[in-house]
Amino acid sequence: MDGLAIVVVSYASSELLGEHLVTTARALPEARVIVVDNWSSGAERDAVTALTERMGWELVGLSDNTGFGGGMNAGAARAFQLGASALLALNPDASIDRQSVEALSAAGDERTLRSPVVRSPSGRVWFSGLDIDLADGEIRHPKRRAEHPEGRPVPWLSGACLWITREVWELTGGFDHEYFLYWEDVDFSRRVAEAGGSLMVVEDAVALHDEGGTHQGRRQRPEAKSELYYYWNIRNRMRFATGHLDEAGVRRWQRRALPAAWAIVMRGGRRQLVRPVPPLRALWRGLRDGRRIAEESLSRRAAQRP
Repeated sequence: MDGLAIVVVSYASSELLGEHLVTTARALPEARVIVVDNWSSGAERDAVTALTERMGWELVGLSDNTGFGGGMNAGAARAFQLGASALLALNPDASIDRQSVEALSAAGDERTLRSPVVRSPSGRVWFSGLDIDLADGEIRHPKRRAEHPEGRPVPWLSGACLWITREVWELTGGFDHEYFLYWEDVDFSRRVAEAGGSLMVVEDAVALHDEGGTHQGRRQRPEAKSELYYYWNIRNRMRFATGHLDEAGVRRWQRRALPAAWAIVMRGGRRQLVRPVPPLRALWRGLRDGRRIAEESLSRRAAQRP
């Protein structure tokens, strides 16, 4: 534990840090805590500064909003500069107890990216390992592999809580900041595996996750999603495809872009369509920008062919 750094990326999340990160930090007094504050407002920066000073945490205050990946890269750079040998990457709306962190520490080897089981405050399992099917881009639980014998499922781990050794970090070079929000953990997991590392869900470790607290109002229906959620999930689906699939695979995912985008929007339920502009606007923008990313990638590949 002496070489552990807890790294949290915050955006307008000072309340959540006071609620969740304080709990984790108190359970792990020997760990260094690094809060990366993506710029949101002067008042929020003041609140995060006051909290980190009171708790004795390290603050990395960024001048703009770099998203999750950019923020995590900045926090990891500072952690390793200060001598960390492992990172506990944690969402501002997540917490984990000491026993679970010890289980993460003891599992796997230096090339193993690890995740706890993640539960909601009510006890519902929020994450216990998922697959991304490289054949069609669908996300499914590993238990469903037999239902899709034609699929190409590969595992990924949620960025809500990750144990990342320095060796795993160096295998990949960190997160791809171009994702900004969502899918960066899918991409990171895939790059770990492609570089010769492994992924593990540690069943004896449990983190709690107050889902969605980082960017949507506390008064929303629990199933509701934000316009940001829809846009970045739809857009980044194609970002992932261009980074990990051949041309045929990218085109195959393109053909499924509209039904996949609609399925993402429907995660928020049909009641949201009473006021349809925000979700439909996010759907259109996500499809447009995802198509642009795919077409640019395919054009580059065509230009590089002899």
